Amino acid sequence: MKIVETVDVLANGPFPAAAEWAKVSADVERAVKATDWPHGSGTFTIYPESGKKRDQGNGVVPIKIPCVAALKASGWSKEKLPPEKRKTFKTGKLDALIETSAGWVAFEWETGNISSSHRALNKLIQALGRGELVGGFLVVPSDALAAFLTDRIGNIRELRPYLEGWGAYPVANGVLRIVVVEHDATSWDVPKIPKTTAGRAKG
Repeated sequence: MKIVETVDVLANGPFPAAAEWAKVSADVERAVKATDWPHGSGTFTIYPESGKKRDQGNGVVPIKIPCVAALKASGWSKEKLPPEKRKTFKTGKLDALIETSAGWVAFEWETGNISSSHRALNKLIQALGRGELVGGFLVVPSDALAAFLTDRIGNIRELRPYLEGWGAYPVANGVLRIVVVEHDATSWDVPKIPKTTAGRAKG
């Protein structure tokens, strides 16, 4: 998988220049680039069918499996919350989490609609503001990849108008980064990424 853009929504205080941030950023970059489809193929090739119509396009949830596995191999914990100061985290565990000498860093891969992306960013920013985290990552698809995924999947285009407001949130020390990803290739010969059902959402 390709990283086509990184957006630092905010980067305040000493942590953005710290060695710990450089290390976890490198972990995330390697893990994202190791994300493939079909799993085990070594490259991310997507079935190029639009997700606009019902039961068409590709799902989302299975995409993150190789990435989270790679983060775990680098010392991150899967589906975990910080052991203390959980005021912000009341609605489910984070995809991955790691503790640095400066504090906790969270990782989320967007598998829901654009409202889910807003909730994820709000949750991460509030945790940064309260000092529960010092770093956070949210992975979202590019416009080109989103076109082949479940309709209304959270994506960078629909988040851009709100980035300035999120960036003004009072965070004394911390970084929030959006990682924008895209497929390496398209092919009608690969299987579609299956859709899973969680409540009303398919992803």
